[in-house]
Amino acid sequence: GISVTSTMENLRPRGRPFLLRPLRRLWRALLQIRVYCIRGRCAHRLALEWVRGYPILVLPGVFNPKVFRTGEFLARMIESDLIPRGGEVLDLGCGSGIGSVAAAQRAGKVVAADINPEAVRCARLNALLNRIDERVECRQSDLFDSLEGRRFDVVLFNPPFFQGEPKNAMDQAWRGLGVLERFAAGLSAHLKPSGCALLVFSSDGDVTALFRALQAHELNVRKLEEEDLINEILVLYRIEAAGARGP
Repeated sequence: GISVTSTMENLRPRGRPFLLRPLRRLWRALLQIRVYCIRGRCAHRLALEWVRGYPILVLPGVFNPKVFRTGEFLARMIESDLIPRGGEVLDLGCGSGIGSVAAAQRAGKVVAADINPEAVRCARLNALLNRIDERVECRQSDLFDSLEGRRFDVVLFNPPFFQGEPKNAMDQAWRGLGVLERFAAGLSAHLKPSGCALLVFSSDGDVTALFRALQAHELNVRKLEEEDLINEILVLYRIEAAGARGP
């Protein structure tokens, strides 16, 4: 497992030079105001985005992977060999389905799951739009609830970063109660022996809560990649069950 007291410092998003912190805080505040305004418009507007060369239709009430960047970050990260050729992938909390679209370029089967029915509908449309619908199964599920007995080579997860009661279906992409704990509790039962999860997290989120949830369920974690976006740092983590036979 991981050590919350020692190893966690190596897993956290890297720090920033002290003299740059005031400027970064100001820039971050300005960007967050902009994102808040865009987020309000996106909740009620149909959009067509191009993400990593894929056309992605974003329905009203669905998390936009281009505007909020984490979906695009995940899609770019899994363009390498992180998805086994012909493997089975679960895109958990799929949103628009950008993770499913990117994963399906290598995977043999992808399950796109989301608690928001509009997101499930959106993922289905994007599978059709990108001509991968024969390899993508879309279903409504609160984390692993409707996936009993299913095991995967890779589980993709772009979780809500903030704690709190969601105000509506779209807000579930931003905040939740006990989501990280329930994810960690259910992950091992849905991984193949050599399987792993690829989880995107932000420096805005509670990284300590994430690691404690993983440690409580004897999950191993390592940082694969990170990207500094000025107002936040995005990190891709690889998570495995203890004793997994992965690389």
